[in-house]
Amino acid sequence: MKKYIITLLIVVLLPGLLIAEIFPKTGTAGLQFLKLGVDARAIGMGEAYTAVSDDISSVYWNPAGLALKSQNQLLFSHTQYVAGIMHEYFAASKLLSFGALAFSASVLHMDWMDVYEEESFDQPTGEQFTCSDIAMGLTYASSFTDKFSFGATIKYLRQNLDEYDVNGIGVDLGSLYNTGWKNFTIGMSLRNFGPNLKYELDDDNDGSFDEDPFDLLDNDGDGLIDEDIAELEFKIPMNFSLGVAADLYERDNSKLIGAFQLDNCVDRTETYNLGFEYQIGVFSARSGYQFNYDAAGLSLGFGLTIPTNSVIVQFDYSYTSFGYLQEDFINTPHRISIKLLY
Repeated sequence: MKKYIITLLIVVLLPGLLIAEIFPKTGTAGLQFLKLGVDARAIGMGEAYTAVSDDISSVYWNPAGLALKSQNQLLFSHTQYVAGIMHEYFAASKLLSFGALAFSASVLHMDWMDVYEEESFDQPTGEQFTCSDIAMGLTYASSFTDKFSFGATIKYLRQNLDEYDVNGIGVDLGSLYNTGWKNFTIGMSLRNFGPNLKYELDDDNDGSFDEDPFDLLDNDGDGLIDEDIAELEFKIPMNFSLGVAADLYERDNSKLIGAFQLDNCVDRTETYNLGFEYQIGVFSARSGYQFNYDAAGLSLGFGLTIPTNSVIVQFDYSYTSFGYLQEDFINTPHRISIKLLY
């Protein structure tokens, strides 16, 4: 009885967590790397993956999907992003008697860049700096019934900007309900739910933070006014996804999967994703489209499954068009991912 009560509460209350932040506000959220999708299979389907999630990549898209596989899994994903930015993702899961556990790590990094004179912006100072973002998470997922599963992730977040850094936490929640008709599945996920973050800067180098805020007064009594202004807080990019997926066609060793998804993120307008995957034997071909984005649109990809005596290897690749932001085919996001099931 308790399981059914918990299930009902999850389905009813999960969307309500977003009521306070339902209106998108462009440019108000930080840690934007948390929006970068992982796994070439999901990206190849236009990121319409919330209801499709059924393997180790679920720890990013919808943690409930982690409970659907009957094997331990590993995921390695690399993204060659725009402007020389790279994104790495790793996840490992373990089946236990009470559910599935997983650990994940996400790193966004880039090459060193020159520091320029503040006045002219055209003369390098000879110094260099770099930036990076890190997220590490622990996920738990379980099937409450043969049709309903639920999962949750808690994440440690860190961003480094040259000599400055900020740390925080975030939570992901997800659920999947399979109706049993043509594998029609309804998926919901809430990603990056957590408190606002703030950089702590000692602008006047006196060992204290934010003690002389902007009020035209000398609050710290050093003869200077407003020289250690309080830093502003910023949100993390909380996102609610509602998706559906189904087997549109299935015969012998071939199958066509279709998926549609609605995303509501706190710092942008609502977006819509449509994706398809055609499986024939060990080969898969994928396509998808993201609607209402400024630049991202068409996605394409393929996958290959290689079974062996001890492990199943899945290799996936995807390409994403960046519209008017795209210089050419090479300088646009390419993703490669490898999954091991054992």
